[in-house]
Amino acid sequence: MRVVLSTYGSRGDVEPLLGLAVRLRELGADVRLCAPPDEEFAAGAAALGVPLVPVGEAVRPLVTGAVSAPTDFPTRVARLTAESYEAVLGQVAAGGVVVATGLFPSAAGARAAAEKAGAGYVYAALQPTVLPSPHHPPFRYPGRPAPPEGADHTKLWELDVESMNALFGGAVNAHRASVGLPTVANVRDHVLTGRPWLATDPVLAPWRPPADLDVVQTGAWLLPDPRPLPAGLTAFLDAGEPPVHVGFGSMPMRGAEDVARLAVEQVRAAGRRVVVGRGWADLSAGGNTAPDDCFVVGEVNHRALFARVAAVVHHGGAGTTTAAALAGAPQLVVPQMVDQPYWAGRVAELGIGAVHDTAVPTAESAAGALRAVLAPGIRERAAAVAAGIRTDGAEAAARLLVDRS
Repeated sequence: MRVVLSTYGSRGDVEPLLGLAVRLRELGADVRLCAPPDEEFAAGAAALGVPLVPVGEAVRPLVTGAVSAPTDFPTRVARLTAESYEAVLGQVAAGGVVVATGLFPSAAGARAAAEKAGAGYVYAALQPTVLPSPHHPPFRYPGRPAPPEGADHTKLWELDVESMNALFGGAVNAHRASVGLPTVANVRDHVLTGRPWLATDPVLAPWRPPADLDVVQTGAWLLPDPRPLPAGLTAFLDAGEPPVHVGFGSMPMRGAEDVARLAVEQVRAAGRRVVVGRGWADLSAGGNTAPDDCFVVGEVNHRALFARVAAVVHHGGAGTTTAAALAGAPQLVVPQMVDQPYWAGRVAELGIGAVHDTAVPTAESAAGALRAVLAPGIRERAAAVAAGIRTDGAEAAARLLVDRS
């Protein structure tokens, strides 16, 4: 059975599909990954023996470089839709299945390729708020009209159809027509389908009924990571009390250096050592690159590292939130955009950390948030929640896919 996994986005969009690919291969499936051609993604796929089919441009230079002009948006939507379609169509076969996630135009192109090839199609959400529900509002797209004051979530999701059609409908339908497929009146629901999958843990990010969609929640798709921590990092961890980890993953955070510097200063002021995760923002320890109380790391086994820290300060990405929760580490979330406020809210609701209410902390606000996350009882609560988190989500999803054949 050929399964084509399709995405376009940052590490948080690619790594879950690699986790699913590992489980599919264990069940004997033939797997292809259509994803951005970033060197780190290609290397990760190659190490697992998963063929990576490049889609479009590398993502890291796009998100860390200059911000694109709004006038470029329609062109970028059309290009990504077509690039994803061509990549998936070149790999999928009739009777196979396409699993799509990532940026909406990419998923739209993957869906069109599945239709053209006569293959099955599954849309997979990596966080609940992308799926219509009366329990949460849709993401508000920049440049779209403000919603009516007092509108409930159901009304906001109805307006979201209009926004999605306005932003993506023209390019998606033009592409569909160009490849001999019928146009669709509601591009959002066509791509999401009436039975999407939700690849999140039911404890961390539950799907709450009632809702119109028949959502299949599989659990989070975790990529096994057997790597030991680097010797230098292990020596640093062994040399004193557990440090605080500060990192923002694949977020560019164009003011990240200032945010990270402030966080590091407050961690030190609290008498704690710090581990700085370099990430896509290329963070550092500030002016002193190798102080005794600070260690800068690149790509490491997060779950192993987080099990040894006093707290994790991060942006609220799905992958980092899940890794920290699995490790039982208290979390201080400084959300920046899209789904990150949702994950920050879940951390607060579960009592496993604290949330900084604004994207750019001050010295006073950062110090207060750090005190909250290091308060007695938070670690015990985080450990209790960790014990209930499932680790078999990718295996469950893989079995569902194989059973379709």
